[in-house]
Amino acid sequence: MFQNFTSDFFIDITDDVCPMTFVKTKLLIEKMKSGQIIEIRLCGREPLDNVPRNLKEHGHELLCLERERGSLMPYGVHRLVVKKN
Repeated sequence: MFQNFTSDFFIDITDDVCPMTFVKTKLLIEKMKSGQIIEIRLCGREPLDNVPRNLKEHGHELLCLERERGSLMPYGVHRLVVKKN
């Protein structure tokens, strides 16, 4: 079940591959103010492993990582919600 967050920004990187998934996410986060929330739509093993880990390593708070309804594959489409610190 999806947790309800009000996002200030949204990015869909489901069509991108690493390292562009993190590059695009990082560029958007750099434009955000501290405390703002971004929702990231992503899929695939590498993005699911790398994007959350890299964001956490950069000091941002991971609020939620959930698989989208109807996405049955383990590395299918997910929703990642992050608060910029």
